[in-house]
Amino acid sequence: MGIITDWFSSLRSKRSADSASELKTKTTQDEGDYKTAYENAMKAYKEGDYKTAYRLFKPMADQVYHGFPLLIIFLSSLKQSVLPDPMVVGNLSSLNIEFVLPGSIEYQKLVTGKLYRKEAVKWYRKAADQGGADIKYKLGYMFENGKGVPQDYAEAKIWYRRAADQGHADAQYSLGYMYENRKGVPQDYTEAAKWYRKAADQGYADAQYSLGIMYEKGQGVPQDYTEAEKWYRKAADQGYADAPYNLARKYAKDHAEAAKWYRKAADQGHADAQYNLACKYEKNDQGVPEDYAEAAKWYRKAADQGHADAQYNLGVMYYNGQGVPQDHAEAVKWYRKAADQGHTDAQYSVCYMYKKGKGVPQDYAEAQRLAREWKQKKK
Repeated sequence: MGIITDWFSSLRSKRSADSASELKTKTTQDEGDYKTAYENAMKAYKEGDYKTAYRLFKPMADQVYHGFPLLIIFLSSLKQSVLPDPMVVGNLSSLNIEFVLPGSIEYQKLVTGKLYRKEAVKWYRKAADQGGADIKYKLGYMFENGKGVPQDYAEAKIWYRRAADQGHADAQYSLGYMYENRKGVPQDYTEAAKWYRKAADQGYADAQYSLGIMYEKGQGVPQDYTEAEKWYRKAADQGYADAPYNLARKYAKDHAEAAKWYRKAADQGHADAQYNLACKYEKNDQGVPEDYAEAAKWYRKAADQGHADAQYNLGVMYYNGQGVPQDHAEAVKWYRKAADQGHTDAQYSVCYMYKKGKGVPQDYAEAQRLAREWKQKKK
């Protein structure tokens, strides 16, 4: 019943313009009406009588009071006598509306349920028209990604813009992304930079990073490496892994500084940064001391993420016994992973291992077969 309390609180807030006596009379009256309607609607819903549930919920939804707008989204499913899709339930759950409990039979039905799109769009729009920036952003997101509604970039742009004009950082970033990538609008780097900046000024890490790229490339703004670094640093400070990686590349001639930023990105799981840091340890780069064990460690982290160059280099380290015990079988394993991704040196190494019988039984036929297979894939 916690939801009822929120409903009534918003009801009172909505009618603050009424006189005190009118407010008391109206609110008391409405509380009784809505409480009864809500209880009857929930009873009908739990019994599977969706049409009755829809009829009882609809008057509440028509009011679209603050804090309760997503109820109307739920109605589009009830009207069709089906359960809503998971995203709708997720949004409702954020308001503590537990219409469907995870693990229940109804929840299992929900996962395969389909929202009737035409009716859903009508209700989503009504909620967004009268709701705050967040629901406008969510509607834009749904149109952009085809979640519960047909994918429509032009419609997404409309709702993102409405939310962005209300200062919604996610919407501002999304609008910038659409302008940068020609999604529903003509490509316009100036507009993209403008919206990225608005979101970046609110501390939105993705926007800070994107704005940094635009300054680095001179897209929509004058090329300015100092500004690019400023925004990369802001994004990096928030743990955005691509930002320290870009900073490391910027400091390519300052080995120690580059190593510092590669490590920061690598620690956040950035595969390219892990690979580059490993290279520095392996090649006795001026930024870090030579350390084969560290090199192997970082190659492995990148290799585990499918980084082909790291997989190949890790295979080389196992072949030579550098930083890891020499193990030709392990070398073949990592060569093969890289080879299957089209890494030419790794493909040659796998064939060599079969020809020499290192880490695998000697097998000239297999070496030739693999060579033909990989050659054919390159055509």
